[in-house]
Amino acid sequence: MANSGSTFLALLTGAAIGAGLGMLYAPDSGEETRRKLGENARRTQDDLNRRYRETSSNLSQKAKKAKMDFEDRLEETLSSASYKADEILSSLEAKLEELKKQNAKFQKDKKGEADTSDNIVV
Repeated sequence: MANSGSTFLALLTGAAIGAGLGMLYAPDSGEETRRKLGENARRTQDDLNRRYRETSSNLSQKAKKAKMDFEDRLEETLSSASYKADEILSSLEAKLEELKKQNAKFQKDKKGEADTSDNIVV
């Protein structure tokens, strides 16, 4: 976009200079030439102002769209991360329950072995 704007500005500047030189060498009176130069300068200024407003508006719209896109992607990422965190927590809770059961069984088996060894008479 910047390259397009620079090209347009160079073209516009060249046209203004060419028009100005053409009027200077034209067989019009000095007053008429000054009037034409003034009109040309006003038209050029108006055109530059219009281009500036359009470019500014376009950049503003693109910035708003980029911000909305970023916010949407951030929300999707956070939602996805939250969902995955819930999955991980559920998996960890299931593993913890399984370990508790194994530990209880181990403790029960250990206690049973201790009781059996107390009853053995040598």
